[in-house]
Amino acid sequence: MTVTVRFAPSPTGHIHIGNTRTALFNWLYAKKLNGRFILRFDDTDAERSRQEYADGIARDLAWLGIEPDQTVAQSGRFEHYDAAAEKLKAAGLLYPCYETPEELERRRKIRLSRRLPPVYGREALKLTDAEKSALEAEGRRPHWRFLLPNFADDPFVTSRTEVHWDDVVRGPQTVDLASMSDPVLIRADGTYLYTLPSVVDDIDLGVTHVIRGDDHVTNTGAQIALFRALGAEPPAFGHHNLLTTVSGEGLSKRTGALSVASLRDAGIEPMAVASLAVLIGTSENVAAASSMEELAALFDPTSTSKSAAKFDPAELSVPQPASHSGDDV
Repeated sequence: MTVTVRFAPSPTGHIHIGNTRTALFNWLYAKKLNGRFILRFDDTDAERSRQEYADGIARDLAWLGIEPDQTVAQSGRFEHYDAAAEKLKAAGLLYPCYETPEELERRRKIRLSRRLPPVYGREALKLTDAEKSALEAEGRRPHWRFLLPNFADDPFVTSRTEVHWDDVVRGPQTVDLASMSDPVLIRADGTYLYTLPSVVDDIDLGVTHVIRGDDHVTNTGAQIALFRALGAEPPAFGHHNLLTTVSGEGLSKRTGALSVASLRDAGIEPMAVASLAVLIGTSENVAAASSMEELAALFDPTSTSKSAAKFDPAELSVPQPASHSGDDV
C-alpha cells in the first residue's frame, strides 16, 4: 500500500501558518514513508473561491518546498458527488428536511428543557409524500441529512453507538454517534457542504491517511460512518493541535493573520517558517532545520501536544538588510 495524504485548502484567502502546519504534517508524513501528497482545492463555494487564491496557495507551498504529486479541484468533480448522493438517497440514508433555522432552534430549546440531548430529532422522517409536496408548494426547498447508524430498528430510538479509531497523532479515540445530529450534506440551494465531497474524493483518490487539525475530531465519527455507507474502508485519521496567535486568538484566512505570504515578504527563510510551524507544540526542540529531509527525520506526529500552541513570529530569524555607507542623501 502506498501511503497517500492530502492537503485540502479552500481557495478563499491566503493560507496562514496554521494551514501551513497541516500541509507540512501531511507532506512530511508522506516523505518519511515514501508516499504521495495530493493538493486538493475545496472550491465548491463558487461565490468565495478565487483562482488567484489557488495560485497563491500553490506558490506558498512551493516556497516552503512542498511539491504535490497531484493537484485536484473539487469544482471539476460534481458528477462524482451527485452520484454518491443518489446512492445514499436510494439506500434511504440521505433524507430531505424542510425546517427553517428558527424552527430548528425552537426544537433544540424544547429538547434542552426536557433534558434531552440538543440533537436533531429526525422529525422529517415522519413526513408523508403529501406533506413534503405541501411544504414545497409553500416555496420550501429541502436540505438533506445523512442518517447516522446510531439505532437498531427504530431511527427515533437512538442508542450509544461508538466509533473507534487509532489516531495517528492522538492515539485511541472514541466518538458516540448518538451524541450528534444527522449531518447536513446538501444545503437547500443544492450546494454541497464539506463532508460528502471530501469523503468521495478521499475514496476516489485513494487517500490512506487524513491528517488535519483537532477541531475536526468530533466530525470523524460521522465521516467514518459515511465512508462505510458508500462501501469504502475509512482511511487512518490524525488530528494535530492548532496554532494560535501569541495572545491566544485563532487564526483566520479572512483576517490575514500570520499568512505565509506576509512572512515571506518579511524576508523570513522558508525553512525557519517550516521548522517552527512543525516543531512548536511538540516534545521536539524548536530549531531551524537545514532541509526538508532533516525536518522529516525530526518529525514525529505522536510527539504533538493536545493543547493549542502559540505561534510567535518573533522566534523566527528575520535577516536584516545590509547597510551601505553613503546611501543617505
